[in-house]
Amino acid sequence: MPTAFSLRHAGCYSIYVLFLLLFAYLLNQLDRYTLPIVTKPMAQELHYGDKVCMQNSSAGSDVQCTNKTVESEQQCVKLTNINGTHVCEWNYNGQGIEYQVIAGPIFIVIYTFMGIFLGIAADHLNRKNLLAGCLVFWSIMTLVTGFSSEFWHLAVLRFGLGIGEAGCTPFATSIIADYFPPELRGAALGVYNWGIYTGYSMSFALGNLIIDANILGQGWRWVFFISGIPGIILGAVIFFTLKEPERTGQKQNETKYVDVPLSWKEKIAFIVKPFIRPSLLLLCLAGSIRNAGGYVWAYNTQPYFESIHQTRDQIAKFMSWIPLIGGSLGAVLGGFISDRVVTRRGPTARIMVLVISQLVAAPFAAGALFLNPPWCYISLIPANIVGEMWVGVTLAVVIELVPWSVRTGAIAFYLFIISNIGGNVPLLVPPIQKAFQNLGYTYTPALRGALYILYPGLYVLSALLFLVTLCVIKRDIRKAQEEGKDYVPVVEETEGET
Repeated sequence: MPTAFSLRHAGCYSIYVLFLLLFAYLLNQLDRYTLPIVTKPMAQELHYGDKVCMQNSSAGSDVQCTNKTVESEQQCVKLTNINGTHVCEWNYNGQGIEYQVIAGPIFIVIYTFMGIFLGIAADHLNRKNLLAGCLVFWSIMTLVTGFSSEFWHLAVLRFGLGIGEAGCTPFATSIIADYFPPELRGAALGVYNWGIYTGYSMSFALGNLIIDANILGQGWRWVFFISGIPGIILGAVIFFTLKEPERTGQKQNETKYVDVPLSWKEKIAFIVKPFIRPSLLLLCLAGSIRNAGGYVWAYNTQPYFESIHQTRDQIAKFMSWIPLIGGSLGAVLGGFISDRVVTRRGPTARIMVLVISQLVAAPFAAGALFLNPPWCYISLIPANIVGEMWVGVTLAVVIELVPWSVRTGAIAFYLFIISNIGGNVPLLVPPIQKAFQNLGYTYTPALRGALYILYPGLYVLSALLFLVTLCVIKRDIRKAQEEGKDYVPVVEETEGET
């Protein structure tokens, strides 16, 4: 393995590595977002969450429960059509605070904390072996979820899923940064982030279609079985075929940080120190808010479309490809644009891409809630293309603002911040929805109101925070120029203070 990578070295094997990591991230997201797709039938079998008036599954598809605004069980079960058939039932819809807890906090808390420790370990141990182990572990957690018979089983296995998935992005992005030079790094991270949208889209296709297929009468359980098996195979492929790269980003004058033995407490302190700077602190806050908007929509997409009377087949028809095409184009486009402009306009260029993309995406995100089918789905296409440009761009900014010697740990800490804040914001959906219901809105309009605030609303707020971040970085650059220094974020300051 060469000790430095140029464009010439970023050849066939580097592309092979990138697509192995992309596939791992795809499975990471598929296993994570399977839950919101299957939550309704799973809740009806395991009994958790809210109950609402819905279509009576035993009434057949030729009659419909049209009055879904009923708010009590007594009224719901009495509803009949002109033939006297009871077309409605009072049943679990898979939403509510219990769902939001297993979707968010139970997973997110362990996911983020483990990410920090695994990130620190990866700065000193073999990253590809750790990645392979994590992949196999979270795949087993996914597979075993299909055997759940109690709500607490879901909670425990979701907790285990968080432990395994915590090792994916810190390991993968660090490996990518060592396989690709700076001028290709943003684009490579954009390709890697295709995994988010491919896995998310596949969750709609697999979840909805497999449930309808009802394989061996097991319904939702086969979604977890089929999602978990490929990761076990891929883990073996990564272990045996992926070569651990040289940590090529370590400059000679940074070697002292790698060679000096530090305790775990000192390592964590060294990783956290750069994040005290206003520029990185604001970047993390803005990323957290934007991440929150994504989490809210991801965990409520299926429930929302079901609430506006869309069938599983209709949802799968659109959502099995829109996030894949739109999100993948956005991730690569963001990396490509920021890679091009960063060489001409300096480190602030990537931040400007973040500001503009989120402001442009917000109206289209609102359109997904305002418009009727199929236009609500169509509005998601530009929302994904433009809105998802932020993922690879922010990772590239973090990589450029921290010392190379703690890069993997810093990425893990960044993910710890944005995931802890963003991943717990979906807990606000039930109380905001309830507040709208207290104002006289029925279930679906109340859910829509909550999503307006926590989906496009957070896009706009994140754009404003990215803009503040841009101003702070420009201030730091101007200050450095006045002092006759080159602006080298974090690394120069850290070296000067150590």
